[in-house]
Amino acid sequence: MVNRWHIFIPVEKYLAGTMPASRALSRYNKQFVNLLCCLAGCRLLFVSDLPQSSLHGKCAGGAKTVKICGRHEISGKFMTIKPLSPMMQQYLAIKAEHQDKLVFYRMGDFYELFFDDAVKAAKLLDITLTTRGQCNGEPIKMAGVPYHAAEQYLVKLVKLGESVAICEQVGEVGAGKVVERKVVRIVTAGTLTDSALLEDKQTNRIAALFAGKKQAALAWAALESGEFCVKIIPIERLADELARLQVSELLADAAFKLPENCPKIPVSRLHHWQFAPDAAFALLTDYFGCQDLRAFGLDLAQHSAAISAAGALLNYLKTTQNQLPPHMDALVLEHESQFVAMNAATRRNLEVTQTLQGQPAPTLFSVLDNCMTNMGSRLLAHWLHHPLRHRPHIQARLDAVEALRRHGGDDVAGCLKKMADIERIAARIALGSARPRDLSALRDSLSVLQDIHLPQSSLLDTLAGCFPETQGVAKLLQAALLPEPSVWLKDGGVINHGYHAELDELRHLQTHGDDALRELEERERQRTQLSTLKVEYNRVHGFYIELSKNQAEEAPADYQRRQTLKNTERFITPELKAFEDKFLAAQERALALEKTLFEQLLGSLQTELPRIQKAAKAAATLDVLDGFARTARERQYTMPEFCSGSEIHIRAGRHPVVERQVAHFTPNDTDLDEARKLCLLTGPNMGGKSTYMRQTALIVLLAHTGSFVPAEHAKIGSIDQIFTRIGASDDLAGNRSTFMVEMSETAYILHNATPQSLVLMDEVGRGTSTFDGLALAHAAAEHLLQKNGSLSLFATHYFELTQLPNQYAAAFNSHLSALEQGHDIVFLHNVQNGAAEKSYGIAVAKLAGLPARALKAAQRQLKQLEQQTADRQLDLFAAPPEEADAPVAENPVLQQLAAVNPDELTPRQALDVLYRLKAAAEE
Repeated sequence: MVNRWHIFIPVEKYLAGTMPASRALSRYNKQFVNLLCCLAGCRLLFVSDLPQSSLHGKCAGGAKTVKICGRHEISGKFMTIKPLSPMMQQYLAIKAEHQDKLVFYRMGDFYELFFDDAVKAAKLLDITLTTRGQCNGEPIKMAGVPYHAAEQYLVKLVKLGESVAICEQVGEVGAGKVVERKVVRIVTAGTLTDSALLEDKQTNRIAALFAGKKQAALAWAALESGEFCVKIIPIERLADELARLQVSELLADAAFKLPENCPKIPVSRLHHWQFAPDAAFALLTDYFGCQDLRAFGLDLAQHSAAISAAGALLNYLKTTQNQLPPHMDALVLEHESQFVAMNAATRRNLEVTQTLQGQPAPTLFSVLDNCMTNMGSRLLAHWLHHPLRHRPHIQARLDAVEALRRHGGDDVAGCLKKMADIERIAARIALGSARPRDLSALRDSLSVLQDIHLPQSSLLDTLAGCFPETQGVAKLLQAALLPEPSVWLKDGGVINHGYHAELDELRHLQTHGDDALRELEERERQRTQLSTLKVEYNRVHGFYIELSKNQAEEAPADYQRRQTLKNTERFITPELKAFEDKFLAAQERALALEKTLFEQLLGSLQTELPRIQKAAKAAATLDVLDGFARTARERQYTMPEFCSGSEIHIRAGRHPVVERQVAHFTPNDTDLDEARKLCLLTGPNMGGKSTYMRQTALIVLLAHTGSFVPAEHAKIGSIDQIFTRIGASDDLAGNRSTFMVEMSETAYILHNATPQSLVLMDEVGRGTSTFDGLALAHAAAEHLLQKNGSLSLFATHYFELTQLPNQYAAAFNSHLSALEQGHDIVFLHNVQNGAAEKSYGIAVAKLAGLPARALKAAQRQLKQLEQQTADRQLDLFAAPPEEADAPVAENPVLQQLAAVNPDELTPRQALDVLYRLKAAAEE
């Protein structure tokens, strides 16, 4: 339906000439037409399937006006449409503002969806599609989900790439009027805050990209933590930045075309004017309450792109959350020099938080994640993707890890294990969506923080100083909340006893109402001396005093007759009426009062947010450091040493992930420095070349995060970037072959590596012919030596490259050792000096299960190739044959042997020939 053009014209006005055809609506669904044209119930002229080229025009607000070319050349049919109900008119008005989103429209205990939303939701969520009422003579399609179970449906919709507008009832329910409703928040992939919608150990970030003519910038935020940052970037580095930040949703100009290598994430398009720098500057300065942004290192003239991106992002958060998030207290301008840079390919190849197959384990993160809290795990992932370059900060972390390692024991971990995710609780408090159990968990967690005792180090002392600042918050929550509050505020049972006198009185009335009635009954019997007097209650008449027929005549004057039965009379008194009103309203009033008190409590906590967030960050940092310390104790990690030169020296280094997957891991040394910049690494497939190269990079990465490393000793110089070119696969969507992907990654490294970079190159050139690949690999190695000057590990199967050390003093050979026993091979995984002797290709193929017949054929073919003298394909690790200077003379023994015909010789003649040949051979 949305692809057809439907023209609706109020007939009476059109024929009277008071409404031209240019006021007709619209391209979209009939529901919007009903809202905008049909509410008065007028007759309409319906014309459909007009060509789009005959219609034009546009107006603000999203609806489109159209103009029919020509005069009155329209045909169609008259139809009378009944006006929609007030509730549906309200729904359509809300839906018109959120046409690209599914609208969850609250009706009682359900969120309802209508029209096309219902059809889509029924398909995506596997819920029942039904109908209710009519529109244009057609049934209105409807589907719904229970409001108390809405989270599980929202999770599914967000994962499927949908955005949802949550429309709640905000007005009072009254007879004869439609309950006021409005969209209170919009749920998108990057703006989730509910714990049920988020992955516990992943930070959910949303980013906004501004790509101007002179400058591009990326701004990002995490509502769950209050993070708000911005960075000036080259547009070609966008994919690398998105991979670093693990962005869940990207905002971009509607006209901007994203690079093909960008990660597949939801993209929300904004109008160009939403990135206007002046409006962004005004919004940001108003939000932070400052005159300009110089305090954050931003100047409108120099950083207009960054301000535009940050302003567009903040405005989007305001729209989706129905308010400006109050807990983002700073805008951080990131610089390239802050972190050791890694492009998207490097993060993928090193399997930092995802395996090459996209799985969460086994990865560097999964084997290091000893954190007791989810917020600690998220911070660990952030540190692994953001290795520091500032040495004092790194050393402060290392000193803290050493202090915790020596401290030993599990007391810190035991305390942290009791803590809730106060970082996300703080975010929900800021947005006003925190629930009672969130606050009770916060109360208990802040109490736990007061019990943590830390050893001394500069960083640990700073962390310990953050915890006492939340004592006041913990005491407030202890006073305000019951020890085990209800899950839902609407159920009551949240506010603590003794916190509010009126609430205590209402609760007492609810729980001790029977006692009060018995006391009233006893007082009335004594006052009236009527023995049959009883105080009763029913749902129809409420509370009443019942007397027998005989004693009813003696009722006091203040008794007002309520009901007459056959044998009894029922009365009401002013005192009983007052008790009835108070008792029946007590529960409702108690719930309303609890809601008010809870909202006041949230307001008080919002003023304490900076302290709560500070404590959350300190607890998460302590969790990561303590996890590092326990890992160091359990797996014999050591503190790395840093120096100022360009060098890497590792003794008995191990791969932190692989060593957890195998029974015995062989440690190896790595030595790279100014005199030995390029290591040419040879050896058989499966010999461990890739593992060795990756472990070197991971040890360097871990050292820069502030972790101890899996080695006996590690000395690391100044490293600015880590590059890897390991493995490749076809990029079918981008129409790039394996070899093209390989060359693209190689080109990126050769263009960007510096003398302070660590470069890992694995089998460059293997995706093309032998000579082409050899030439390219040789050129890449030379470029790294001559131009880049990087510390490089260069694995290859081209024996010719092992001659590079003869030409360049900074190049040297190493190999992974192996033993060949017959046709079998044993990998020793030990790095030794010099080049490998053989490639062992057929032996590895046997391990892979190649059929015996195929193996024998391969061996025969290999022998034939080795026997060729001119243009044979040599064993890649065999020395080239020496070329003869002159033709070799034919052997006389062979000449005599060639002249003999064995079939014509007698035994005696054959023996004589043998003696002659022997004599000739001895000459």
